[in-house]
Amino acid sequence: MRLLTAAAMSTIVLAVGLKAVHGDAPFPPHKIAENLYYVGSRDISSYLVTSPDGHAIINSGFEETVTFIRASVESLGFKMSDVKVILASHAHSDHVEGHALLREITGAKVFVMNGDDKVIESGGKGQYLYTTSRWQACPVDKVLKDGDKVEVGKVTLAARHTPGHTPGCTTWTCQVKDGKKKLNAVIVGSPNVNPGYQLVNNQSYPKIAEDYAKGFKLLKKLPCDLFLGAHGKYYGMHAKYENRKKADGNPFLDPKGYKAYISERESTFLKKLDEQQKK
Repeated sequence: MRLLTAAAMSTIVLAVGLKAVHGDAPFPPHKIAENLYYVGSRDISSYLVTSPDGHAIINSGFEETVTFIRASVESLGFKMSDVKVILASHAHSDHVEGHALLREITGAKVFVMNGDDKVIESGGKGQYLYTTSRWQACPVDKVLKDGDKVEVGKVTLAARHTPGHTPGCTTWTCQVKDGKKKLNAVIVGSPNVNPGYQLVNNQSYPKIAEDYAKGFKLLKKLPCDLFLGAHGKYYGMHAKYENRKKADGNPFLDPKGYKAYISERESTFLKKLDEQQKK
């Protein structure tokens, strides 16, 4: 299945009348490994996990960017009606605002990690810090816990609870093939401490620092060959996509990059925690 060029993707975008929203824009869909594809936008990552028995999509993006996702899925030769499960990295609007629309288009079930389920069901109510952010409420068909498995044909996705960024922040892992090799793919939920996050004496999210520590402990233990994330900038998606078009091999194979990223993010968290504890 061939990769689309940026020009071809632009043609698709014009044909369906898309426009950039929230400062975002379409990005060429591309194959990462067998059964695993990137179908997100330029800045917000969405992934398609495929099988003959149905597909899963991780992250719906903003409501408007569901159209980007649909164009990408269909351009790769897959049907939206075959999407059976919708998953999420964490319950912020840029990753789940489109859940209700995507559910309506596909008829898929929505699975969400415990801690983020009520936020998605209520359309944004109950978020820490982003109290005015709202979107269309979306029913949650199953509430997940750490280690739960989601079967997509012969592909098994594991939901790993890496809280802190949100109470239900989820890192998705799965084994996929790249040629004859079996690889561990890790889609990082988010280890970032956003501007304005209060790590000490947080009345709205009392366990936030404890949760971040728990998340980093797990992330450091995960075996990772294919390094991916909720935003392309986590893993240098743009550069790796360009490299894949030019060179042999799979640039998304980046275990060292994964370890370096998690280490840097943990160091940043600990520095901010120390600064706030000293105030």
